Amino acid sequence: MEYITFMHGNSDGKATEPEWNAFFELAGDSGLFRGGSAMGKRWTIGKGADVASDGIAGYMRFDADNVDDLVALLSKHPTILHGGTIEICE
Repeated sequence: MEYITFMHGNSDGKATEPEWNAFFELAGDSGLFRGGSAMGKRWTIGKGADVASDGIAGYMRFDADNVDDLVALLSKHPTILHGGTIEICE
């Protein structure tokens, strides 16, 4: 199953570069990680364009046979470690 995760910008603190490096190594070693990025400038078009998701700070893609495996990996994500929110979507 393919998943996209959205990291919300609501963490209690800022993750350090060593924390990110450790997570990216763990994610790469898991075989689940397929890429991602921080969010840059954004545009919203169409109906409901005034309801933008400005609170989303980044995204990551994963492939996992079992969402529980993904949740276990994400429990070590810097956003979670700093009290923030990650949204997981199929």
